[in-house]
Amino acid sequence: MRQNLLRPGADELSYEIRGIVRKAEKLQELGYKIHWENIGDPIQKNRKLPSWMKESIINLLMQDKTFGYSHSKGLLETRKYLAAKNNALNGAQVSLEDITFFNGLGDAIAKIYQFLQPAARVIGPSPAYSTHSSAEAAHANATPITYTLDPENSWYPDLEDLYMKVKYNQGIVGILVINPDNPTGMVYPKHILERIVAIAKEFDLFLIFDEIYQNIIYNGASTASMAEVIGDVPGMSLKGISKEFPWPGARCGWAEYYNRQHDADFNKLCQTIDNAKMIEVSSTTLPQRAIPEIMEDPRYADFIKETNEQIGKRSNYLTQVFSDIKGIRFNLTNGAFYNTIIFKEGVLNDQQTLKIADPKVKAILDTWVTPGMALDKRFVYYLLAAKQVCVVPISTFASDLLGFRMTLLEADKDEQKETYQRIKEGLIEYLALH
Repeated sequence: MRQNLLRPGADELSYEIRGIVRKAEKLQELGYKIHWENIGDPIQKNRKLPSWMKESIINLLMQDKTFGYSHSKGLLETRKYLAAKNNALNGAQVSLEDITFFNGLGDAIAKIYQFLQPAARVIGPSPAYSTHSSAEAAHANATPITYTLDPENSWYPDLEDLYMKVKYNQGIVGILVINPDNPTGMVYPKHILERIVAIAKEFDLFLIFDEIYQNIIYNGASTASMAEVIGDVPGMSLKGISKEFPWPGARCGWAEYYNRQHDADFNKLCQTIDNAKMIEVSSTTLPQRAIPEIMEDPRYADFIKETNEQIGKRSNYLTQVFSDIKGIRFNLTNGAFYNTIIFKEGVLNDQQTLKIADPKVKAILDTWVTPGMALDKRFVYYLLAAKQVCVVPISTFASDLLGFRMTLLEADKDEQKETYQRIKEGLIEYLALH
């Protein structure tokens, strides 16, 4: 072309969680069954919406107004409902004008970073969730700025690392918290959240709390919401129904703006994001209408409780299955539905392999494995080719650690057992060659 079409930051837009699917599909074309552990889609992993929830959605479909536009910021009655629900439980208050709906949180995340000036950086956790880290890095034309989550300390954030990076990097304007965390499954204790809020207050920053998993907590863990700890610091809480109902195909998430009146620049950012939504006219109407209907159903609390109990059991089962494997380390997951397995230092090299009996699969694998590639990605590709299990390398989560993320979603116990056993066999065989 007569000019370059893409700005430099476009190279930072990567999403290995989906990207590895294209490789797995090559094996499917050869007739292999893939055990999908790459993405947090409960429906793909045999999770069923209860009949009462489906009936509620069907009833909404029978109403003509379900098929119209919603307000650009989201349905008035749903925003009123969410504001009242928040304000009844928490200290920090929001009005219906402080809530904006998006076509999933991916849409919200893209818009938040899109309108920041390139020199304004948001520091986030590492291992990072790719949607946040890629969007933030792309807007800045640079690699992500991160603070460390420590696998030796239950994946809790290194607060000294966060403090020093904020103190000595004047470009940082915001701090991202994902609570419960993706990809580690760590749940932030309240006192750690309060310290992060204090850092934001000291350096005049705003906060982004991604709270999409806020009601998926188990194993006796506890935390606090943004509204409970934020005080008078400006911040955005990102929420949605894709993981909780679960209804990922609804593409329905929202942002709650806190304390926007306390800072003119932050208020302008919120208004700009809202203006961008107005240009799009509207977000999806049906799931917005379903939110009050489903959340106010007397069966909803029991549904969430049962969901958490089941994920907690899978978390403990994973610990049981993998506890005797040498060369890896991991923590018991207490929130969301992932676990991050880390390889101990020095156990990976570029000579390790898994046996591939099918020459067609071996030929495909040879095109994936390249000299100098990240060693955890190399393992992930061998695991996919030899055991047909699709996981995601942790080095693609803006991390210097080597490992992989898997899910705790499989509702079919036989499938779960087989998948975990395949991963275990792959680890033992691969690491035996180090």
